[in-house]
Amino acid sequence: MKMLLAVIQPGKLQAVQEALRGIGVTRMTVLDAEGYGRQRGHTALYHGVEYRVDLLRKVMLEICVNDDFLERTIEVVCSIAKSGAEGSIGDGKIFVLPTDEVISIDGSTRGPSAV
Repeated sequence: MKMLLAVIQPGKLQAVQEALRGIGVTRMTVLDAEGYGRQRGHTALYHGVEYRVDLLRKVMLEICVNDDFLERTIEVVCSIAKSGAEGSIGDGKIFVLPTDEVISIDGSTRGPSAV
């Protein structure tokens, strides 16, 4: 089992959700996130005053999948979340973490069947 942490553009969330549902990934947690990488923020105007925005709005998806779903989940997120054919800086990242155990809160299932 693996935990994917996918940081994507907020405007891509619904399309990624629908594409994941299409391959059978139906459970995820969605979090609002802010951050920066190579984009380094931007400047904006508010009532004629220029100010610097260092943290950019992103969305983080937490998706736990069994090993047989890992590669197709990564492929779907990458293909849908990137902008244009080549993608660009700021499209996001995917982090893959090992997951030792999954336990359903009601205690009825453990391991891969709890995912």
